[in-house]
Amino acid sequence: MIVRPATPRDARGIVDLVNPVIRDTAITFTTAEKSTRDIVTAIRNGGAYFVACDGDRIIGYACYFPFRSGPGYRHTKEHSIALLPEARGTGVGRRLMALLEDHARAREVHSLFAGVSGENPDGVAFHKAIGFAEVARLPEVGHKFGRWMDLVLLQKML
Repeated sequence: MIVRPATPRDARGIVDLVNPVIRDTAITFTTAEKSTRDIVTAIRNGGAYFVACDGDRIIGYACYFPFRSGPGYRHTKEHSIALLPEARGTGVGRRLMALLEDHARAREVHSLFAGVSGENPDGVAFHKAIGFAEVARLPEVGHKFGRWMDLVLLQKML
């Protein structure tokens, strides 16, 4: 298994990994699936995207992006991470996050946030295990599959 920065050639694999999560789970509140073009554009525009590969297959990805707009937030980012079910619990997520955090530190990111669905206790536990602290639970701010869901905000100082 290799963990490395993503290239535009990885966009299809990232889309194939993340769209079932968007479509079929409450792990994310978004319902808008990603296109290959979306990912290629983000990567080409300097987006911080990383992939974990098993041979030619992408088994995980992680990225970070602005937390909020405005120059006062430039040292704070939010991230996203997704793994294929068979990659969970194997250390892939930890390796992706280590690379993501190193990249962020090198760019003077001070604080990294995770917004995790309250219906994803494994995601909350993963982030706590790698040093994130739960800083807020926002009740019923997400809506998907006809129900309201909590958002758990976790933060790590880099």
